Amino acid sequence: MTDSTYEEKLSKILTFFQAPTSNRIMDGYFIFTISHFLDYFDDLKSEVPIFGGVRENIDELYKKALELKMPEKISNLETIINQIIDYCKGMYNWSHQNAMMNVIGPPPISGIIAKIAGCITNANIVSDEYSHKLALAEIEAVSMLCNLIGYDSKKSGGVFTFGGTGTNLYGIKIGLEKCAPGTFNKGLQNTKEKVKIFASDCAHYTKYSCAQWLGIGSDNVVIIPTSQNNDMLLDVLDEKLRETIDAGQKIACITATEGTTDAFGIDNMKGIVKIRDKMVKDYNLSYTPHIHADAVIGWIWAVFNDYDFESNPLGFKERTLASLVATSKLIKDLSLSDTVGIDFHKTGYAPYISSLILIKNRADLNLISRDTTVMPYLYQTGQYHPGIFTLECSRDASGPINGMANLKLLGKEGYRVIIGHVVEMAELLRDKLESYEFIDVLNDYNYGSVTLFRVYPDGIKSRIQTQKELKDPVFAEDLIKYNKYNRKIFDYTVQKAYKGEGVALSFTEAYRHTTYDSSQVISAIKSFIMSPFTNKKSIDKVVEQVLEAREKT
Repeated sequence: MTDSTYEEKLSKILTFFQAPTSNRIMDGYFIFTISHFLDYFDDLKSEVPIFGGVRENIDELYKKALELKMPEKISNLETIINQIIDYCKGMYNWSHQNAMMNVIGPPPISGIIAKIAGCITNANIVSDEYSHKLALAEIEAVSMLCNLIGYDSKKSGGVFTFGGTGTNLYGIKIGLEKCAPGTFNKGLQNTKEKVKIFASDCAHYTKYSCAQWLGIGSDNVVIIPTSQNNDMLLDVLDEKLRETIDAGQKIACITATEGTTDAFGIDNMKGIVKIRDKMVKDYNLSYTPHIHADAVIGWIWAVFNDYDFESNPLGFKERTLASLVATSKLIKDLSLSDTVGIDFHKTGYAPYISSLILIKNRADLNLISRDTTVMPYLYQTGQYHPGIFTLECSRDASGPINGMANLKLLGKEGYRVIIGHVVEMAELLRDKLESYEFIDVLNDYNYGSVTLFRVYPDGIKSRIQTQKELKDPVFAEDLIKYNKYNRKIFDYTVQKAYKGEGVALSFTEAYRHTTYDSSQVISAIKSFIMSPFTNKKSIDKVVEQVLEAREKT
């Protein structure tokens, strides 16, 4: 028997694709297939925060994956759907009220639809030639965000990119071009002076990644220590900036973190800008060092910039209100920065990846723009051509349309409600944990929805013990011992979560470094509340689980 011809096989393959024109049969099949997948997926949901109920050990599966070869024959959609469902098993359900691992939120239905729209249209926002009105979604989202944080949307600009790392990369690159003009074309070898980047010790590790990938080198990242509240020490920043200039070196970028990953520390933007401006004047610098706000987590608190905290129309409780007021006071200064990094897929509740960089002065984009003659096959029609200045040529439209959809669906009011709720749940958790003498809440200064805490055995006053471990070398052995102790408590909670019996928390190996030895770190258990479904029962469950783990450790 002869094998089927390619034409016969093609007829089957065509059923795998969306019909190019309206076709009742094919369109119905497409809808049925998606519905079929969603039915299967719904079966994975349960009372535990893991799809499928348990999280199996997949170490052996990794070994098999390394040996996998491409199949020879054509398969069918039903088989592939079942395989896709299988990949979803064991994944954390970010909507679940007991999922508190990290700054990952569930996307609303609009975000899921927007993601589908990006897939169906398969738009590339290298130019509006390949994205048409989907490019408009990017412009609208950028405009809304510029106006939200206090930029003038008529003079500013922005672009969606490949995550928080991408936003930092753009910010530092623009700063590099300001301090070392011509680097974009001639490279760093054209710069006689060393170039430095400044960031706090609590800033995201992408400060190193960006320095490495830009050719600046991670050795040229100057780390500024932070206070107990995890914000940059301004006197040290001033000192280090002056040392750099006195040494004949240049400042590519000062990164201010507006909501650190672990403890939601917020750098004093107004203070940083004041130091920078005085430095320019004192040294008569030929350039103004660039200030980038890494606000990928904290940006959303800008929705409270014009909230009436006195009348408090949404009725937030006193401690929650105090937290929102304190955060809003600092986030209001975002507009003082030269660029701002924003992640919709974090506190904006969009699916991955949806990040953008905002530029206060749109003209700064000229510093990183290419000559169109090197891209003769692009930009033949249309008006919007961000590919001239973006690092990426291929940019998925789902990021911008996700951001736009969420901003329009929720508005300031909706985001205030969600952020207010998760902060209120975090404050409730802190209240409950602080009632135990053997638990120390490390970030008790009222920012954000993340809570870091340490647990101790009976007879130890946790707050005093933590401070001794942090500041007194006599307690270095205690630090190591209780780091291990907290790790065991966390591991117990992980096993409970994997079995679908508990709350999914996380752990940070290095919440802070000790004052007496930079190689010694203090670890912490972390709850990062992001789900709008988290409720008082969820908070009680966290406390019960920690107490149970403590009894077993």
